[in-house]
Amino acid sequence: MHPGDRAPDFTLRDQDGVERHLAELVAHGPVVLFFYPLAGSPGCTAESCHFRDLAREFADLHATRLGISMDSVERQAAFAGSHHLDYPLLSDPGGTVARAYGVKRALGLLRVRRVTFVIAAGGDVVAVFASERRMDAHADQALAALRALADPSAR
Repeated sequence: MHPGDRAPDFTLRDQDGVERHLAELVAHGPVVLFFYPLAGSPGCTAESCHFRDLAREFADLHATRLGISMDSVERQAAFAGSHHLDYPLLSDPGGTVARAYGVKRALGLLRVRRVTFVIAAGGDVVAVFASERRMDAHADQALAALRALADPSAR
């Protein structure tokens, strides 16, 4: 997946069992979709909490945050509850969506690569960030891409 590509549509359940449809979400504004390897692991917790802590900045840009991993709905619910995460965590247990976005690993405990996609209203990918070690970089870089999208003269 690269900027300019059409984001693959999907429907997945969140931590509350609610079905979330990407096509419906991007019809209302940009979406930041971040894949993380394992709910509750130290790196995923740091990354997810940073997305939580920047809620106001994302809201100001009318962006929807979505975390996604191959964890079960139940594990996502426990993770969201224990860290007061205020956005949907999507469960992709078979890795179908991870495969469609090119982030599924072939083997190992860390079943997906840590990658963030910024998707414009309408469904086109405008930015992609990958870093396994810089947990704060994903939310920070997503905000920078959203700001550039909101103000094209700032590019």
